[in-house]
Amino acid sequence: MAVPKRRTSRMKRDQRRANHDKVVAPNLIPCPNCGDMMVPHRVCPSCGSYKGRQVIKGTQDSEG
Repeated sequence: MAVPKRRTSRMKRDQRRANHDKVVAPNLIPCPNCGDMMVPHRVCPSCGSYKGRQVIKGTQDSEG
């Protein structure tokens, strides 16, 4: 059975554990249809379009 040759330092241990708490901001792009910011490869929450076609009824459609 493998046994560690050296004790893991506090810095290395804490660096390994710190990766679970990372918070990354979502990547946002402008919607090609309405120009509102959206997550890529998802339906636009504003206009409801995806890949140039209307998929769901968006919030802008119900206003006007």
